Amino acid sequence: MKVIPAIDLMNGQVVRLYKGDPNQKTVYSDDPIGIAKKWEESGADMIHLVDLDATLGLGSNFELIKKIVSSVSVPVEIAGGLRSESLILEALKIVDRVVIGTMAFKEPELLQKLLIKLGSDKLVISVDHKDGIIVTHGWQSNTDISLIDSMNEFLGVGFTEFLLTNVNRDGTLEGPDLEFLEEACSLDKANVIASGGISNVDDIPKVKEKNAWGVILGKALYENKISIEETKKLS
Repeated sequence: MKVIPAIDLMNGQVVRLYKGDPNQKTVYSDDPIGIAKKWEESGADMIHLVDLDATLGLGSNFELIKKIVSSVSVPVEIAGGLRSESLILEALKIVDRVVIGTMAFKEPELLQKLLIKLGSDKLVISVDHKDGIIVTHGWQSNTDISLIDSMNEFLGVGFTEFLLTNVNRDGTLEGPDLEFLEEACSLDKANVIASGGISNVDDIPKVKEKNAWGVILGKALYENKISIEETKKLS
C-alpha cells in the first residue's frame, strides 16, 4: 500500500481544512517546499499536492507547485481546480498524475477524450462523497449521484485510479470510513487511495485490510499523531 502525504496549499501556505470548510483552516507551515522535502526524506511513496485556492476559485498556487515538484524526486500527483483540458495538460508537464473531480462529473465527453489521449494511469478520478453521495466544486455542491454507481461507470469506460474521500471524515481525526472503502476496493480493477479521517497508526492496518492501493496522510501527520516511517512498516 502506497503511503502518500498530502500538502494542501492556500495562499502559499500548508494548511488543513476541517471537512473542507475554508473558514475552518489551520496553517501548519509557510514553507511547503521544506515540507515536501521532509516527507520525501521520511519515505513517502508519492506526494499529494492540493491547490485549495484553485479548488475554491480563489486563485492559483501553480507557480509554487512547479517549485515544489522540482525540489523532490518522488512521484507527485496534483489535485484542485483542474477543470479544463489545458490546465490538465499543463499540470502533466510537471507531475506524474492529476486528480480530477468536478470535471469528471460535469464533462464526461472531455474526460473520455483525455483518457484516450493520456491513458488511465495519469488520471485519478476524485470520488468525493458525503456518506455515499458525490459532492463537487471543492465539496461545496451536492449531487444525487451514488458513489458506487459512479465508480462502476468510470471503470466501465476504462478508468482504474480513484481517490476516495468521505468529506464528513476529512480533517476530523475520527478514523477512516471503512464501510465505503471496502465497497469501493471490492470493485474489479479499481485502485483506490483512501483519504480522510486517519487518526493514528492503528487505522493503517484497517485500511490495508480493505485492499486500498494507497492511503493519504493529512491532519494526523501534521499533528504528529502518526509518522510516515511507522505507516510504511504497516503498509
